[in-house]
Amino acid sequence: MVLETLNPMHYNITSLVQDTVPVATVPLLILMCFLFLIWTNEETSSIPGPGYCMGIGPLISHGRFLWMGVGNACNYYNKTYGEFVRVWISGEETFIISK
Repeated sequence: MVLETLNPMHYNITSLVQDTVPVATVPLLILMCFLFLIWTNEETSSIPGPGYCMGIGPLISHGRFLWMGVGNACNYYNKTYGEFVRVWISGEETFIISK
């Protein structure tokens, strides 16, 4: 009896894998989605400006300052968001105040 249960020919390994994979992956996927939502969730600032969006916002903001120059980028952000704007330059939060 013990030899029958240990015999690999007794079990169809493909059916065993197909039955256990969905049971194991669904909770892991749910946990990963939940952790991703917690990681990307941050308190919104009351100061207008481009969003953080998992670090993409600071990269776009810094790239705009490098591409357009400080003066043109400041004018762009002031036209888009108003006279008090929060942006990122070199990874640091920077405030643009103009009137």
